[in-house]
Amino acid sequence: MPKDELTHFDSDGRVQMVDVTAKAETSRRALAAGQIRLTPEIMARLKAGGVGKGDPVSVAELAGVMGAKKTSELIPLCHPLPLSSVN
Repeated sequence: MPKDELTHFDSDGRVQMVDVTAKAETSRRALAAGQIRLTPEIMARLKAGGVGKGDPVSVAELAGVMGAKKTSELIPLCHPLPLSSVN
């Protein structure tokens, strides 16, 4: 199959899961980033600890870890991969 062809589609153009059973195990590293825009008032409240519903930064960090653990359930045709660390 030429490199420019999409591997997740069969010869009829139907979606398929790629067979990775013959692939050797490899070590991989991924990096994700995000950005949030806040008003100066909200930023001041965050810095002062006055949000009232717990620490939103810790909640966001926890959501990121949970998202990494559920990647194969959230991204179509993604194989489940064992994770050794998420931080």
